[in-house]
Amino acid sequence: MVKPELSFVATCDLVAMVKGRALPRAALLDGGTGVGWVPADLALTAFGGIADPNPFGALGDLRLIPDLKTEIILPPVQGGEPLSLFLATQANLDGTAWECDPRNALRSAISRFRADSEFTIMASFEHEFTLLPLDGSQLYGSPFGLDSLRAAEPFGTQLLKTLAEIGFEVENWLPEYGAGQFEITLKPADALTAADRAVVLREVVRDVARRNSLRASFAPLLSTASISNGVHIHLSLWKDGEPATYDPGRPGDLSGAAAAAFGGILKHAESLLAWTAPSQISFLRLQPHRWSAGAIYIAKQDREALLRICPIVQFGDSDPARAFNVEYRAADATANPWLAMASLVHAMSEGVATAESGILVGTIDERPRPLPANLDDAIRAFKSDAVAQRWFAPNLVATHLGVREAEAISLLNMTDDEKCEKYSNVY
Repeated sequence: MVKPELSFVATCDLVAMVKGRALPRAALLDGGTGVGWVPADLALTAFGGIADPNPFGALGDLRLIPDLKTEIILPPVQGGEPLSLFLATQANLDGTAWECDPRNALRSAISRFRADSEFTIMASFEHEFTLLPLDGSQLYGSPFGLDSLRAAEPFGTQLLKTLAEIGFEVENWLPEYGAGQFEITLKPADALTAADRAVVLREVVRDVARRNSLRASFAPLLSTASISNGVHIHLSLWKDGEPATYDPGRPGDLSGAAAAAFGGILKHAESLLAWTAPSQISFLRLQPHRWSAGAIYIAKQDREALLRICPIVQFGDSDPARAFNVEYRAADATANPWLAMASLVHAMSEGVATAESGILVGTIDERPRPLPANLDDAIRAFKSDAVAQRWFAPNLVATHLGVREAEAISLLNMTDDEKCEKYSNVY
């Protein structure tokens, strides 16, 4: 394949938007020092302005250093040329990783978990989104129906072809319950790769939608009456290339290590939501009877549990242990995939460490707790959680909280439906 002449070096910011800089691919590969970046870019809100105050102001410089292993080729749009996309690490001018870089924050969380437990985490992000024709109409069809799938053509065919061309293996592609709503899931990968692919997948979906005169919105809700869009994160433990989550002799079929790790998520659940569901409309979705997380508990095959122990196939040639996983259901696409995953991995480390000390922080029989009522409650829970406060660099935490406060101020006096519409136009 002929490589494109133009490259885009990308990061994903606190509001889950892919941003970066473009330059000739040859120049990018020749220099090895990436492109310039600005610390205050981390403080951009979903609606475009920079949260003020923030820890950086006009000071400082960074470099976006491309990870050459992440290169994908995006197809031409509007008669242009293909584009080479690289995910990047935000680095200081001496080449060291910047402490507030979201991708590096996930790397650090993964390294910590491996040191604490000797396990690795495999993951997959399950994305829901809504396709909207640009003329303001809707795509119609029955819930989960063949008519719905066909109504979206040739978008679906082009999407799967594009994902195959960039090396992403699709596990599921299907029409969902809502009008114009679809779900796509990639096959599991290690936690960093899974989060990288989640960042890229959303952009590919949007890119293919634009080529078909459609708009793809991953917003948690398009209106208060609409079906919600979630991002479910599937997690499993592995050791030395073998599955380590499944133990049919234990409660919930969870191994001891898995029960401890997921117990950490239960213990810090309220704090986690400040990172995994961080918009002003996220908690309109996280309610009973919306087929999302309705309370904090873990249960088998329960789609209102915060942690759902997924079903396993026990016939044919399937190996239950290799497919067994637990699904975290309280994330959405307003969350940065690297930071959502990093917060979950840190919570799992806390669970493993606590279990090893002889204190079990969560079990399959734990009684449900209510979810925070809104983002303000989740942020208060995070601020009062001394353990969770240590998961990320102080300036990263301060910027994240500042961005969320700035967004809240910009949405003051809006109705919930007006807020949903504003987010749906961004995501």
